[in-house]
Amino acid sequence: MTDTQPPAQPTAPAAPPQAAVQPQPAPSPLPGERQPQQQAGPYHPPQAYPTQAAQAGAVRRPRTGARTMPRTRKARLRVAKADPWSVMKVSFLLSIALGICTIVAAAVLWMVMDAMGVFATVGGTISEATGSNESNGFDLQAFLSLPNVLMFTSIIAVIDVVLATALATLGAFIYNLSAGFVGGVELTLAEDE
Repeated sequence: MTDTQPPAQPTAPAAPPQAAVQPQPAPSPLPGERQPQQQAGPYHPPQAYPTQAAQAGAVRRPRTGARTMPRTRKARLRVAKADPWSVMKVSFLLSIALGICTIVAAAVLWMVMDAMGVFATVGGTISEATGSNESNGFDLQAFLSLPNVLMFTSIIAVIDVVLATALATLGAFIYNLSAGFVGGVELTLAEDE
């Protein structure tokens, strides 16, 4: 009896031993690409100056169960100086606007009173009271005509422009002097979020 052995099968060459698989670092994000969030907790903006608790290694945890109200940022500012030149310019423009409004209001008021017949009624009463047999008395309608009223109102408006501008500029100088002694007016400004 002869021993018959099955023919030997060809064997594949042995693979070289593989080194331990190392995790590859995540590729750096491209410009404009967002990095994946690693924190699952609430977002806390970075602080400009570290607090004492952060320096000691304490972790700030949000309060649970407490209602959070929107915070209002407040700033206390002090008006230390008012520039007299800018005060003069602003007061000049505002007093010109006020003068124009005065002239327009006087013209509208005169037209309304004339349409209602106020000048005719009051003028007739005054001319009867001041008149005599030889003269008709004082003529109110001629004295309070629209051109006379507008001219008088324009003169008052020009005087108002000059006085308001001068007084506001003088007020700025006086404010600057008093602010040097007492520190000026303090304002509290609030910003709603």
